[in-house]
Amino acid sequence: MRNEFTVILERDGKWSIGYCPEIPGANGQGRTEAACRKSVADAIRLILKDRREDALRGAPVNAIRNTVVLS
Repeated sequence: MRNEFTVILERDGKWSIGYCPEIPGANGQGRTEAACRKSVADAIRLILKDRREDALRGAPVNAIRNTVVLS
């Protein structure tokens, strides 16, 4: 499965500042646009990992867990 997210980048002096509008809180920065995109991508990964772990903590132990793949 391939995940694609929008990254909005802006220059602020010598820095690139970026965020992902689809994932609230996914922000990043870097001296270059590439470094900023990587910083935002790392933030997206961390947020989604944390949300998945948090959501699964509340699932009953005997619940059936499956995977759904979107294409």
